[in-house]
Amino acid sequence: MKEIIYGTENPGKIAYMKRALERIPIRITGAKTAADERGLVLPHIEETGGDQLENARLKAESYFRLFKSPVFSCDSGLYLWNFSTGEPLPEREQPGIHVRGRGSHRLSDDELLDQYINLVKKYGLIQARYKNAICLIWNEEIREESMADNLWGKEFLFTDVPHEKRVPGFPLDSISLDGKTRQYFYDMEGNLQDNLVSSNGFEQFFCNFLKKYEIKC
Repeated sequence: MKEIIYGTENPGKIAYMKRALERIPIRITGAKTAADERGLVLPHIEETGGDQLENARLKAESYFRLFKSPVFSCDSGLYLWNFSTGEPLPEREQPGIHVRGRGSHRLSDDELLDQYINLVKKYGLIQARYKNAICLIWNEEIREESMADNLWGKEFLFTDVPHEKRVPGFPLDSISLDGKTRQYFYDMEGNLQDNLVSSNGFEQFFCNFLKKYEIKC
C-alpha cells in the first residue's frame, strides 16, 4: 500500500484518521514517525491562516517540503451555540480556528478542558460543531484540498461534568455528549463518536482523489 504522511504529531488524530480511512488502500503514517524513520527534524509551523483551509495548506506545504512524498494535513474550527436559546456564543467566546487559544501560548489539555467547563458553567449546555478542512499534496503537480460540508462533524453538546476517561490530544471528548441521546462520546458503542468529528467525508475525499487522478495504491 502507498504510504501517505499525515502532517500531525497528535496520536489521537492519527488514530482517528486510520479508522476513517481503513477501507482505502493506503497506509497512514504520522509525521513524527515518518521523520524518525528518515532521520529528519520536524519543522515548527505557525498556523497563521485566516481559516481552516489556509492552515491545512500551510501545514501540508511545510511537510511536503520536508518529506518530498505524499502528505496531507487537516485543520478544524470549533463553533459554539447556547443550547437553551440557540444563539451563537459571543464572538470573544468563539474558538473558531483557535481551539487551543490565540497568540504564542497553546493551551495544554488540562487548560483547554478547564476553559470549556467554565463556559458551560457560564452558559449552560453548549451546542458545538467542528468544521474541518484538508489539503493533500501528492507531488509537485498534483494536490487536492477541501472544506466541504461533508467534512464537517455533526452537532453535539458540551457538559461541565467530565467523563472519567481521557485521551491525550482530545481533552474535549471527555465533556462531549451525543446531541440526541446525551451519551458521553466514550460511552457510545464502538467508534460511533467518530461520526461527530466527520461521518464519511474524509473517506469520500480520498476515494474521489484517487479516482480523479487514476492513482493505484
